Amino acid sequence: MTTYLLVDSLNTFFRARHAAHRSMDMWTKVGFAIHVTMSAVNRAWRISQADHVVFALEGRSWRKDFFKPYKAHRVAARQVKTEIEQEEDALFFEAYDSLVKFLVENANCSTLQCDIAEADDIIARFIHMHPQDNHVIVSSDTDFVQLVSDNVKQYNGISNNIITLQGVFDDHGKPVKDKKTGDPKPAPDPEWLLFEKCMRGDPTDNIFSAYPGVRKKGTKNKVGLLEAFEDRDNKGYNWNNMMLQRWTDHNGDEHRVLDDYERNRVLVDLTAQPEELKEYIDSTIKDQMAPKNNSMVGAKFLKFCGKYELKRIADEAPKYAEWLQKSYMEKEQDVAC
Repeated sequence: MTTYLLVDSLNTFFRARHAAHRSMDMWTKVGFAIHVTMSAVNRAWRISQADHVVFALEGRSWRKDFFKPYKAHRVAARQVKTEIEQEEDALFFEAYDSLVKFLVENANCSTLQCDIAEADDIIARFIHMHPQDNHVIVSSDTDFVQLVSDNVKQYNGISNNIITLQGVFDDHGKPVKDKKTGDPKPAPDPEWLLFEKCMRGDPTDNIFSAYPGVRKKGTKNKVGLLEAFEDRDNKGYNWNNMMLQRWTDHNGDEHRVLDDYERNRVLVDLTAQPEELKEYIDSTIKDQMAPKNNSMVGAKFLKFCGKYELKRIADEAPKYAEWLQKSYMEKEQDVAC
């Protein structure tokens, strides 16, 4: 059984960027983002005792064709940025591209990119294609909690938390406590969290609610999300009472909850992509997952660290080189999956 580290590359890099102190100059922020990204992978590697690292990269999302408003608000947000903000964005993307180029050309860990899919899709399909192996997703994106299972964990490299079906733990395996209650954070219920998100939508991605204003817990006269969720298998009164409701938006257009829920499920559920898309992503993964044999990985990594003044990482370069030079090993199940 192999343990794979699956890195949501762009998410990890840019979440690290936003974690940087405001007083830092742009060049220091760039170095900080690379440092946090590589350190997160390094910590996850040691905690999980992984065997191979896979960096998932972004492509143009098929969701933009399936649902036109998907992430459309981000284009408008970019257009109103100041010249200094645009300059900073360009510098960060240049650094990110430089990191990806190093990983592709000089390291032996895998990099996967599909031209019509996001990193989320690649990670989800990779897990599906390797059901007998263990997986640790390195990302702060809460969408991945839906994939947490007996053989899938999520490591948040910003908060240094590990999310499992048994609970949420820190780097040392101790339960993470809720700051308000002081009690250990409860183990997630992936199926419930996915259902709730499909119903409520996701404003950060411009995915609209299937039933605006719906309550989590129902009342004497109205079904809530919890009651509908508990009835999801039987599709009885509570399920139909909610899903067949209709509401009118601000444009005067009428919606049926079930229709919008199903639309959101395709957008949010990382196992609900269209079948032809699944086949395409799977084929892309098979084509790109090949053993690499780059030499002098450690020396090349030191040179990369020098370019971005990553002194603390350079001092521990042998630890990073351990996973950077670890190549993918093909197995019979990979060919058959």
